Amino acid sequence: MATRKSAAQDKAAGKASGSASADELKSYYRDMLLIRRFEEKAGQLYGMGLIGGFCHLYIGQEAVVVGLEAAAEEGDKRVTSYRDHGHMLACGMDPDGVMAELTGREGGYSKGKGGSMHMFSKEKHFYGGHGIVGAQVPIGAGLAFADKYLDNNRVTFTYFGDGAANQGQVYETFNMAALWKLPVIFVIENNQYAMGTAQVRSTSSADLYKRGEAFGIPGELVDGMDVLAVKEAGEKAVAHCRSGKGPYILEVKTYRYRGHSMSDPAKYRTREEVQKMREEKDAIERVRVMLLDGKHASEDDLKAIDKEIKDVVSKSADFAKDSPEPDPSELWTDIYARDSPQGAALETGDA
Repeated sequence: MATRKSAAQDKAAGKASGSASADELKSYYRDMLLIRRFEEKAGQLYGMGLIGGFCHLYIGQEAVVVGLEAAAEEGDKRVTSYRDHGHMLACGMDPDGVMAELTGREGGYSKGKGGSMHMFSKEKHFYGGHGIVGAQVPIGAGLAFADKYLDNNRVTFTYFGDGAANQGQVYETFNMAALWKLPVIFVIENNQYAMGTAQVRSTSSADLYKRGEAFGIPGELVDGMDVLAVKEAGEKAVAHCRSGKGPYILEVKTYRYRGHSMSDPAKYRTREEVQKMREEKDAIERVRVMLLDGKHASEDDLKAIDKEIKDVVSKSADFAKDSPEPDPSELWTDIYARDSPQGAALETGDA
């Protein structure tokens, strides 16, 4: 078992803080900034009419997925809800493919047929954003069941929100996950508002991380505006699951700066509340200050990172605009319907 390094050893190793090196901090800064700039661009394209349907932005919550991805290993899985763009980017999915899917183009991850809420990448072990509130939770347990069956030491991160935490299927899943000791981390992204209802008004028990106590599932509350705190909690949860002890719950207290979706004017909270969170709790600004105060990066260094990210995002928007719309024949692919060629083949056993 490795012994903890002393503060002097940490400093000698180039540690920027107790739990992250300067290079790691820069990586977290870059990854969070990519999500924010990408989502800002997505909001612009939605306003231009290039993104249709529902679109739920992740602005403000970036530290959650970046911190947890820092605790994950290759082969670990993730599944989430409709607020999913940040999760895709954090696990390494190509911004070009994500933006093309948002705009309904052929070059998208679901060939332009899934849009904002339904993307998938087997290569990156991303098992989708799901439009039905709480529906991804039993799916996440199913992924973890497969890993336990295969005995491959993998973990599944199952994300859902404070609104979904009140759904019955969540507790059915808690029960089975505990019974079978599944290696699943239930991540409650508590952004404090379920659509337009404040969490304090919609639940009789304020501490969502304690919801697993009846099933014997341990949990903890995490500051979701602090990427290092999220990473540390994620590592603890991952170690718990990999050791065969079963599921773990992380309630990650975060905040979304935009409305529930692009059609939400968010009149249920004040501008002053949002501005206060931006000024005092912003996760990206927190890391930016750490980098500057620790002299791990200069203002010019951070401006260069911002320019690099803006170029990536602009390229993704150009790729999406240049990618053709799906051919009408795509209506009959990747589905099961009795009247489709694929459905007929399945019915006759010729598939």
